[in-house]
Amino acid sequence: MAGVSDGVVVVWAGISGVACARVLREAGVPLRVLDRGERIGGRMAVRTEQVDGGDHPVDVGAQYFTVSDQRFAAVVEGWRSRGLARPWTDTFHLAGPDGLLGTTTGPVRWTSPHGLRALVEDLAAELDVVHPAEAGEVAVHPGERPTLDGRAAAAVVLAMPDPLARALLPARVADELELGEAGTWSPTICVWAGWPERWWREIDAAFVRDSAVLTWIADDGRRRGDLAAVLVGHVAAVTAAGRLDDPDSAAGPVLDELGRILAPGAAVPPPDWVRCHPWALASALHLHERPFGLHEAGIGVCGDAWGPRSRVEQAWLSGHLLGEELVRTL
Repeated sequence: MAGVSDGVVVVWAGISGVACARVLREAGVPLRVLDRGERIGGRMAVRTEQVDGGDHPVDVGAQYFTVSDQRFAAVVEGWRSRGLARPWTDTFHLAGPDGLLGTTTGPVRWTSPHGLRALVEDLAAELDVVHPAEAGEVAVHPGERPTLDGRAAAAVVLAMPDPLARALLPARVADELELGEAGTWSPTICVWAGWPERWWREIDAAFVRDSAVLTWIADDGRRRGDLAAVLVGHVAAVTAAGRLDDPDSAAGPVLDELGRILAPGAAVPPPDWVRCHPWALASALHLHERPFGLHEAGIGVCGDAWGPRSRVEQAWLSGHLLGEELVRTL
């Protein structure tokens, strides 16, 4: 890496970026990790609310994770043994605009007593993450290593949704990596609210079908294990798309829909508080078949859109595998 000032630069410290950086660090590869947020974690975001006089973390991005890959399972076992992760449920309800429709059973869904961001923070414990730090232009010149904002690197890893990676790269490189544009990603708004007491039928969570307002509801008290009177909802893309600039406008429709689904025919008490957070690039509509992208110019891209199914585990695996490939090639 003679003449290279930064080793590898990993841009963004969500779970895929941190997973990639951990592999590089353990192999002794020099690196820098940049993140634009005040707190790392990306879409494994958490907000802390005061409930019954104590702190109650609310997952406002990713809602849970599953485990199928043995490499990820080893990481999860470490979290479980230290009280950072726990199994939640294997059964969710199905719902429609007029109420609950039944249940569906699948893989065990996992959560964290501290919110999912705590898992990313644990993975990043030995990394030197610079934040908040904005990344500008990635330049590629024939026969040379890439530069980030004019500073040379052995490689640049963009651990972020495709449209954001595309905006940082030369168009030719973005096209050769087959990065999707903004229209290939779906938006949502997370709405969470708290009440003095629980007024709804007991559920862990529900997938909502045929609603223009909601796609997901979670009972955050059951997820967290403290039975706090807190519900979390994700707004359907058709409604979220027109409200991203004014996410608080989604609160009223969401509260009305929660009442129709969880207490049909009953009056829903007003919440003590309600919050809204927009996610313009919540999930990819088209997934890459490969687990990561790596351009010959030294540009890597990873995240939950790289692989057969968009999920937390896939984001970790994408970053982990890209890190292993960079160790082999640098």
